Amino acid sequence: MKKTLLLTGASRGIGHATVRRFNAEGWRVITCSRAPFPVECPWGGGREDHVELDLSDPAETINAIGVIQEKLDGRLDALVNNAGISPKGPDGERLNTLDTDLMTWGKVFHVNFFASVVLARGLRDELAAAKGSVVNVTSIAGSRVHPFAGAAYATSKAALAALTREMAHDFGPLGVRVNAIAPGEVETSILSPGTEQIVEKLPLQRLGQPEEVASAIYFLCSQESSYISGAEIEVNGAQHV
Repeated sequence: MKKTLLLTGASRGIGHATVRRFNAEGWRVITCSRAPFPVECPWGGGREDHVELDLSDPAETINAIGVIQEKLDGRLDALVNNAGISPKGPDGERLNTLDTDLMTWGKVFHVNFFASVVLARGLRDELAAAKGSVVNVTSIAGSRVHPFAGAAYATSKAALAALTREMAHDFGPLGVRVNAIAPGEVETSILSPGTEQIVEKLPLQRLGQPEEVASAIYFLCSQESSYISGAEIEVNGAQHV
C-alpha cells in the first residue's frame, strides 16, 4: 500500500526538497500552502493532492481538516508541520520583543505553532490507523537569540519544541510517534544578508542543503526510527555546540 504524507509549507526550500524526497521513495504527497497549485509543478502529485490553505487563519485551518480527510483513505502515514513565517521590519530588520506588535505575534504563532496541533489533533484517527509519524520543523532560533530570526519566530519555535514533547506523550498510546528537527543555516530563498558571517564560524563551515534536512525528516517518518519519539534532532552542522 502506498504511504501518504501531508506536508505544510510545501512551495519552496525545505518543503520543496521534502516533497521530492518522499516522491522518490514512492510516497503520495498531499501538500498544503498559501499558494495555489502551480501549472508547471515538479511535485509529482496533481491538483487533487494540493490544499490551498492560509495557516494564519484559525477558522480556515480547522475547516481544512474535513477537506484533507476526504483526500485520505482513512489513514495518514506522516504529517510534517514545516510551514513557518518570520516577518521583518520595513527595512528588512529583525523584529524584537520591543517592536513586534501583537497582531504580528499572533499571526506568527498561528502559522508556526497552533496549526501544528490543530492538524495533528484533527487527523489523529488517520495517524493512529497508520501508526504514523508527526515531524515538527523547529529551528536553532528556538534555543538562542539569532541575529536575523525575530522574537515572535524564535518563541514560536521554542513553543513548537515543547509541543513536540507534549504530543509525543499524548499520541504515543495511539502508536503515533512525534519528533522535531531543528535546522540551522540552510540554503533557501529566505536567507538573510550577512548569513555568510555565521557560516564562517560553523564547525562544518558551510550552509546546509534543503535535501539534507529532507533526509532527516524522511528518517523520522520511516521504520528506521521506529523507537524514536519525543526527540528534537539538530540539523545544523554543529552550530549548536
